[in-house]
Amino acid sequence: MRSIRFAATAAALCVATTGLLAQKPLVILATITDPSGAEVTSVDPTDITFMENGTAGTVLKVEPFSGVVPKLQLLVDNGAGMPPESLGDLRAGLKGLISAIPTNVEVTFVSTAPQPRMVEKPTNDRVKLLAAVDRLTPDSGVGKFVDSLYEATDRINKDKQEGASYTIISVATNSGDSNFRDSDVKTISQRIQQRRTNVQVVLLNWIHSGAAGGIQTDLGQGLANMTGGHFESINVPNRLLTLLPEIGANVAKAMGPGAKQFRLTLQRPSGATGALGAVGLGVNGKILTNPTIAPGQ
Repeated sequence: MRSIRFAATAAALCVATTGLLAQKPLVILATITDPSGAEVTSVDPTDITFMENGTAGTVLKVEPFSGVVPKLQLLVDNGAGMPPESLGDLRAGLKGLISAIPTNVEVTFVSTAPQPRMVEKPTNDRVKLLAAVDRLTPDSGVGKFVDSLYEATDRINKDKQEGASYTIISVATNSGDSNFRDSDVKTISQRIQQRRTNVQVVLLNWIHSGAAGGIQTDLGQGLANMTGGHFESINVPNRLLTLLPEIGANVAKAMGPGAKQFRLTLQRPSGATGALGAVGLGVNGKILTNPTIAPGQ
């Protein structure tokens, strides 16, 4: 059994800019959270580690930017790839996940078979969400992994609320999605980068589903890696019973009421010119998530 590892003290920034000069400070926005749940009011620049392409840069300044309004979308495959006899484990796992999420987090619940359907609209009401889990029923169709991500990122793209942070948790299977548009996959990746969305994916490779699950694996793993999230492939449905609450607990660490956005002013390593390379950010003793380059860079 693989352990779940999230970017608890470090996050990768997978956004490149064109023509960024070494002499110009780099400004990055990021969410910083204390694992204990305490509010983070300030961060000393000496506690931040900044690297580009493996070479250390300089942290010039760290400033509080705003509070965080956390929003989560839960996408669940209820189709042919999810054995009907495992519905009880799936529901119990989802309830454990929802119960682990802080009540300040707005949650949207969507089923993906035979097409993305809203099970519960965005809400902070845990009673409504837990009741929605009980309404989740098996469908003979197949889950639409790509379509559900496309619609989820479209909702995020249209959300203009200041200070919002976004997380997507997709519980998928390797059944279905044999036909999808390459342009949709590209759009999903672009939106994820633009809106600093953290992506977590659980993929059930059930032996009876009769599908390879290529796009679910490639896109799911790619988005998770790109955003500092986690991709977990499982072969037995009853693993959902314990895995989903684990994911909820880990995601919750970066979504509590004490989460705060900070503006990090950084100096690129000596000699770094042109487009920004692979950036690594870490913060001593705290959780850094959703890093993005500030507008105008």
